[in-house]
Amino acid sequence: MSRPASFVPPPGARAYPLRTARGEFAVVDAPVAAGVEVKGVALLLPGFTGSKEDFNSLHVPLAERGYRTVAVDGRGQFESDGPVTDVSAYAQEELARDVLAQTEAIGGPVHLLGHSLGGQITRAAVLLDHSSFRSLTLMSSGPAQISTPQQERVKLLRDALSVLDMAEVWEAIQAMEPPEETDTPSLDGGLDDRDDLRRRWLCTKPAQLLATGRQLCTEPDRVAELAAVPLPFHVLSGAQDDTWPLSLLDEMAVRLKARRTVVEGAEHSPNTDRPLETARALADFWDTAATVS
Repeated sequence: MSRPASFVPPPGARAYPLRTARGEFAVVDAPVAAGVEVKGVALLLPGFTGSKEDFNSLHVPLAERGYRTVAVDGRGQFESDGPVTDVSAYAQEELARDVLAQTEAIGGPVHLLGHSLGGQITRAAVLLDHSSFRSLTLMSSGPAQISTPQQERVKLLRDALSVLDMAEVWEAIQAMEPPEETDTPSLDGGLDDRDDLRRRWLCTKPAQLLATGRQLCTEPDRVAELAAVPLPFHVLSGAQDDTWPLSLLDEMAVRLKARRTVVEGAEHSPNTDRPLETARALADFWDTAATVS
């Protein structure tokens, strides 16, 4: 779980339910800064156990570069509703079709960004229909399944959810973590208030975690399919990542003929570890992508 600097939307941003043809999704929507030329719109998807708040620190610097940013809770994530026990509702294609509906509701075309699990979902959406997108950024999201150590962590979580409720799992993970890490049941890095993180955890639907956890552990390599799509691509990550080795991300960028950005001082969540540097890299890419899309 990535840990945002704050769960409060930044100045100028608005949190509301986005109405789409596939239901409502909770979003944080940040307009372009006053007096700044409007360059485009970006849709931001969080990772496994994350939420729209993971992008709170990016909104203001991207608004100042001319980009409206809309961060969304996917189906069953935090403040977006979804089935509690029906894992079929969270099949990857279903989540990808949600992205297409969100883009239509926002008024695309949009620059699309997916963090970690969100990268796999955005890739699936682009492969379904790329016409609503101006570019795709895969942030700390690799070509196929996650690393073996992370697969083991996901399996532990799935096993726990089979016998415990969400509150019990939260307490169990808190008890297992070292004292300096007990702010959250973490797969990623960052810092935040435990009450907000606990609330996010308890609001996330167990079926969403079970289904998307399985996806992370079984995702096939679809880079060749994606490379055939006529969009500008960007592979962005921190300088360290234990979910997908950097060598895999480097190779994927080559296969996609993508821009490659490594954010120094960041790990699996550059959006929270180094938000200003990450926002700069995103805006620089989007500025260039706009001229070739």
